[in-house]
Amino acid sequence: MNNIESMGWMGIISVVFLIFCFYFTLTFFENLKKDDERIAKQSKLAAILCLAVALLIPAYYIF
Repeated sequence: MNNIESMGWMGIISVVFLIFCFYFTLTFFENLKKDDERIAKQSKLAAILCLAVALLIPAYYIF
């Protein structure tokens, strides 16, 4: 039962990070359009990190 509960929480956290990734990606495109390089760069980095965490959580659980 504990493994099933852990998997459920990891799935929820993974989905939350995917949502954050989508948000930061949209923010990146918005700031790219406004020619705000600093915030666009920060948004891109945040989107990449959120995507990496979202994909690594299930991979960590499998191994």
